[in-house]
Amino acid sequence: MSLPFAVERLCQLARDAGQAAMPWWRQDPEVIIKTDDSPVTAADLAANQCILDGLQALTPDIPTLSEEAADVPLPQRRHWSRFWLIDPLDGTKEFIAGSDEFTVNIALIEDGQVRFGVVGVPARDTLYWGGAGLGSWRQQGNQAPEALHCRAPARPLRVVASRRHTSAEQEALLQRLRQAHAVELAGVGSSLKFCVLAEGAADLYPRFAPTSQWDTAAAQAVLEGAGGQVLDLHGQRFAYPHRTDWLNPYFIATGSPDPALRQLLLSEPT
Repeated sequence: MSLPFAVERLCQLARDAGQAAMPWWRQDPEVIIKTDDSPVTAADLAANQCILDGLQALTPDIPTLSEEAADVPLPQRRHWSRFWLIDPLDGTKEFIAGSDEFTVNIALIEDGQVRFGVVGVPARDTLYWGGAGLGSWRQQGNQAPEALHCRAPARPLRVVASRRHTSAEQEALLQRLRQAHAVELAGVGSSLKFCVLAEGAADLYPRFAPTSQWDTAAAQAVLEGAGGQVLDLHGQRFAYPHRTDWLNPYFIATGSPDPALRQLLLSEPT
């Protein structure tokens, strides 16, 4: 399966964008609150410009949609069969708080599905990349890349979740899980939650709280390349259709498939 770009150049672009953001890390950056109540800093904007310039040079025929440049009207976007979906700095609240759990996300969407993604973790000098049917890898610094594989279903069930976002529905699901399994819950920021599953360090990431398309696509590709799944609540592969807004429906990300666990997760609560 061929890709319309050089993977090495895309990975380097994610590294460069991360480095563009790092001068503001732990420097008490000025924070602007956008109309959707999400924060943005100069680091987000610097990483965004780096990615947009790099993709224009790498694939000038593929349009781009970024969290920080999302003002593309639906009548124009609906004709895109292929486009880049970008979050230049996912986990801005983690970045502002001085945590190292923020990421750079670059995903290729084709016909409403994510095909390939790169997730950079600048403060850890770590990069993840992959896609369904293509495999997934992690590279730390200048070390050789390592192939990633989700672990077989384990007990206790290790669940990752956001430290900052939850909902009554998500808490109810966790309670159902605890009634059926021993559960360990770990808080993880940004799109790293998917990557933790991809590298075999956790089993499940349920998300019954708001996310946007650019928050999830790149890391979904990494997880799927490692043998995991991201499903909507109808049990279908999580998709990225053109819509008037960017909000995702709820989803469940899992490592290696476990039919019994899948049935529990997707069943209606009683």
